[in-house]
Amino acid sequence: MSTTTTTQNLTKGGEFLIKETLAADIFIPEQWNEEQLMMKKMCEDFLAQEVYPNITRIEAQEEGLMPSIMEKAGELGILGISVPEAYGGLGFNFATSMLTAEATGAGYSASVALSAHTGIGTLPILYYGNEAQKTKYIPKLASGEWKGCYCLTEPASGSDANSGKTSAKLNAAGTHYVLNGQKMWITNGGFADIFTVFAKIDDDANLSAFIVEKSFNGITLNAEEHKMGIKGSSTRQVFFNDTLVPVENLLSERQNGFKIAVNILNIGRIKLAGACVGASKLVSSQAINYANERNQFGRPISKYGAIRFKLAEQAVKIYASESAVYRASQNIDDAIVALEEGGMESAKAKLKGVEQFAVECAILKVHGSETLDYVVDEGVQVYGGMGYSAEAPMDRSFRDARINRIFEGTNEINRLLTVDMMLRRAMKGELNLMGPAQAVAAELVGIPEFGDADTTLFAQEKKYVANFKKVGLMIAGAAVQKLMATLSKEQEILMNIADVLIEIYASESVLLRTEKLVGMRGEAACAAQLAMMRIYIYDAADKINKAGKDALNSFAEGDELRMMLMGLKRFTKTESFNVRDARQVVASQLIESNKYCF
Repeated sequence: MSTTTTTQNLTKGGEFLIKETLAADIFIPEQWNEEQLMMKKMCEDFLAQEVYPNITRIEAQEEGLMPSIMEKAGELGILGISVPEAYGGLGFNFATSMLTAEATGAGYSASVALSAHTGIGTLPILYYGNEAQKTKYIPKLASGEWKGCYCLTEPASGSDANSGKTSAKLNAAGTHYVLNGQKMWITNGGFADIFTVFAKIDDDANLSAFIVEKSFNGITLNAEEHKMGIKGSSTRQVFFNDTLVPVENLLSERQNGFKIAVNILNIGRIKLAGACVGASKLVSSQAINYANERNQFGRPISKYGAIRFKLAEQAVKIYASESAVYRASQNIDDAIVALEEGGMESAKAKLKGVEQFAVECAILKVHGSETLDYVVDEGVQVYGGMGYSAEAPMDRSFRDARINRIFEGTNEINRLLTVDMMLRRAMKGELNLMGPAQAVAAELVGIPEFGDADTTLFAQEKKYVANFKKVGLMIAGAAVQKLMATLSKEQEILMNIADVLIEIYASESVLLRTEKLVGMRGEAACAAQLAMMRIYIYDAADKINKAGKDALNSFAEGDELRMMLMGLKRFTKTESFNVRDARQVVASQLIESNKYCF
């Protein structure tokens, strides 16, 4: 489809911190082929025809409307993008499924129903089900005849999912598990036919997973939750009261439920980031359009610097987030292909490929959701008084966006996971973090090199990104050495380190995308992209400096602190750069196009 990386150049998850990635080895959105763009267009047309004209009815949760919309999506193949053809799907690769997640992400609360169904509603069975389970359930989920949901969260177990109290006991005849418990915040719960339910069998330490059909006995639902946003998404509590589940509906092995939950959430995180990119582009286009139409003091507000700043800054963040999303998506595809070529069964290869990039999935979930929150907030501001009116589109976008920092693991949990997973991989010997960290420590006490400045295109930005990585290695290495076993409890420090890692990954991704794009189109055709790349990296330097300073001041002291603060200042130093002029270049192209155009 769009694989660009040879097996020899395969990148491991988390390796971005210690390895220089070449622009030639990443995939960028400008490389989509005709078939992939047709899939995206189909999703956009679907939203235009089925979702946008009916959004008020969807938000009123008109009986049967959302299920009928999902059935229409199923008829088009939208629900089975990454489902193998053998089970009634289209069999596209991971990157293509990400592109359709982006396209449908602009569908307000309808996108939540679609993504929950195609992700957590379908994938546990597709990836962990046996042949009989996949044959029975996947074709009807892919067609939309059956709708899926995922029952993990409980009133007393949210982020700590494995502490759930829902129980399963084998009946005397040994034919059924008897399920009892309560699940909450269940997306699609009001109309789902198939529930993937997590429960503990007897006194097991870990969860198991079960495929539960709505037709099974003992399932009751609370009324729909009244939510701040995503009002068209069905969200219910689900109760299981002596629900009989056939033994053949145990999903995977006993006590494998927590692993299923974690791996499916990895996929959910990167898919959420893609959806946030799609929603951000919609809001950006609406804000640009409004700024061009709204006149004040005799001219469109898009002529004023304060508004142009906002439009450009929205675009900079979207461009960076999108760059990172598709870089990781292609890395995952390449890992899947390599595992399959090595003889691994396809479903296992897909899970292992995503699991390999769990660090990046967590980073992207945070970056994508926080980008969307910034974009919608400034969208409201561009609209002014109309932004606060329920008659204008920003009201819905603003309320809908807020959930993204909470579900698929809160952004706090994802920040903690980012650092935890990196350090665990280092301890297992999967990532060599200590060698590069020690090299940075040695560099701190050495004499800085002052050679002739490299003035070639991208040389300066490559130096900045290389230095950002030194900050990440310096702080993480010092924190591990100083705090050792207690580091896992120092959440503020871990979140500072995570913020450094997030900015490193986004900065490098936007740099590599722009470098590759200039190689394809030439420098003159990429003036706005070059400007966005430089703005993002320039701002990232200050963010990394602040997060780094906060972390170092929290655990280091004396000469060690002074030395590392000097290193931090050196590694986040940037040359003077006229950000205003760069934003004007970006804003001019947006305003002329009257939409998000990159």
